Amino acid sequence: MQIAIELPNDFVALQEPSQVQQEIRVSYAMWLFQQARVTLSKAAQLAGLDAYEFMAVCKANKVPTIDVSPEELANELLSLNAAA
Repeated sequence: MQIAIELPNDFVALQEPSQVQQEIRVSYAMWLFQQARVTLSKAAQLAGLDAYEFMAVCKANKVPTIDVSPEELANELLSLNAAA
């Protein structure tokens, strides 16, 4: 599917159209991922990146890639300690 959006000329003139397109893809992929509408793998695919590159972009934009509450982490650590 192709979606066209109209951007002001002065905005597009600052960058190459392919760079604008890539930045929009990455931003949309991060937004979908942050909203839990797609998996990390799907978001990376949409962004045109591999999973590690996408995770690095998320980190640079302060988008967490691991969604674990402090309680879940504490329980997991307790389970690991109990098993040891």
